[in-house]
Amino acid sequence: MIINRLIAKNWRNFQQINVPLRERQFIVGPNASGKSNLLDIFRFLRDIVKVDGGGFQKAVKDRGGVSKIRCLAARSDPEVRIEIHIADTPGAPTTWRYVLAFRQETRGYRRTYLTEEKVYKKNKVLLDRPDKDDKEDMDRLTQTFLEQINMNADFREIVQFLRDVTYLHLVPQLLRFADSIQGRIVEEDPFGQGFLERVAGVNDRTRRSRLRKIESALKIAVPQFEQLEFIRDEITGRPHLRALYSHWRAQGVWQQEDQFSDGTLRLLGLLWSLLESDSVLLLEEPELSLNLGIVSQLAPLISKMQRNRRRQVFVSTHSDALLTDPGIDGTEVLMLAPAKTETTVIPAWDIKPVRGLLEAGLTVGEAVLSKTGPEQAEQLSLLKWD
Repeated sequence: MIINRLIAKNWRNFQQINVPLRERQFIVGPNASGKSNLLDIFRFLRDIVKVDGGGFQKAVKDRGGVSKIRCLAARSDPEVRIEIHIADTPGAPTTWRYVLAFRQETRGYRRTYLTEEKVYKKNKVLLDRPDKDDKEDMDRLTQTFLEQINMNADFREIVQFLRDVTYLHLVPQLLRFADSIQGRIVEEDPFGQGFLERVAGVNDRTRRSRLRKIESALKIAVPQFEQLEFIRDEITGRPHLRALYSHWRAQGVWQQEDQFSDGTLRLLGLLWSLLESDSVLLLEEPELSLNLGIVSQLAPLISKMQRNRRRQVFVSTHSDALLTDPGIDGTEVLMLAPAKTETTVIPAWDIKPVRGLLEAGLTVGEAVLSKTGPEQAEQLSLLKWD
């Protein structure tokens, strides 16, 4: 399944969003333009349907409440609205539509309540709230039917799809020093502190298969890399990854993950995530810590790995190297353009000057990224620091 259109109102930086989505979608824009906030729409929907500790109210609370979610430009219209269209396969017509809108009470307990929840399968309406029962008992509007197992039987396919959405922004230091830090792991572990537990959590056969594929990639990307293994500490039972590197010693040198480079850890986490499931994968700046030669191959790598799994991947990036692949076209790139009070989201192909550059033979990186930097960035080097 693939989300083929996103429509939103008053979400974070964005007063209005209405864009088609591709199987592989790159998101570019200046710092603080809202790339993470755009990806957070999909995380928000996932958080509503999580099996453990999910739910609409918690998803809102974890983001600081409606006042923090709602766009600052939404002065006369306080409603936040999200609508996603889902197709069975890329290029296929929309099968499902899910609509969720909410706002905060203006007085009293100032609860967050639903103003709209709808589900369509093709052109058939399966759910249309508020309904008669909601109007008689307004407390019902503090929960979505999406999260209620006794109410979502007719559209549980959407629930499972959203539940499998994965977000990864692996921070190597958190993984490398997880035992020493022993801090609280953020729910869903987006920064990879518990990544090894994730690897340990799959069955042996699946884990071996994935690690063999990752090993093949690391042999190409990492000098002297020979072998990748999953092991457990003989005393504590804690999971670890270790790698064998060729060395002047005849038997080589084994290193555990706390000795891996930042780039090796990030690439390992990225490859594992691409192999993990068939639902949406959200990647923030996967180019960090990676050699430019590797970064330039990430887009075709994602495309090749998608081919078998049909997984939709969203990538936020500042890297022109990542976008140099001639296989990326303008419809696969969303440009974020911040203004005084909001950010607009525009497919790169719909911007006439960009389209002209692409038609002239420039890569997406050359045509797009030059238009996403701060207008006066060169002034930074002229500042007086005395």
